[in-house]
Amino acid sequence: MSNALSRLSEIAPAPSEPRHKDWDEVERSLGVELPADYKELIHVYGGSNWDDYLYVLEPGRPNENYDLIEWAKNQAEDLEDLWEVEKKPAELEVEGSRVIPWAATDNGECLYWLVRPGLDPDEWTVMVNEARGDRWEHFSVTCTQFLASTLDGELQSNILSSLFPRATHEFRQLGAV
Repeated sequence: MSNALSRLSEIAPAPSEPRHKDWDEVERSLGVELPADYKELIHVYGGSNWDDYLYVLEPGRPNENYDLIEWAKNQAEDLEDLWEVEKKPAELEVEGSRVIPWAATDNGECLYWLVRPGLDPDEWTVMVNEARGDRWEHFSVTCTQFLASTLDGELQSNILSSLFPRATHEFRQLGAV
């Protein structure tokens, strides 16, 4: 168990039933290998809601509102359209760079992995995009480090709600619709 996942388990005990995924099939669908820390996060916590605000997307969710594969497809199309009228973040100006969503908020902010050519998935970092604007933030941490560090107050985003995280944390595993 990674250090960040251990910190999460101190914040919110993991559900008793781990989630099992056919990661080969998921990665074939996405056309890219995913970071090991994310796979471990999904295995332990599954698709989840943190502090009634941040939703960790899970591949293969019955509810496509929280399905990583659906989000990745839709966000790729939406961002290409958006960048015809808005400037891309500097981190994405590197040829072949792209973002893949791994979490979203109830306000509409989206959290992405920054994917760069030749970079191992375990080295992907996090980018946050505001819901109705062109502001982006970049954090040089993995998705699980971002989640744990945000929940324990070590890391702060100027884009995410000022009410997140809550003083008393709430965790909810996303179930079937």
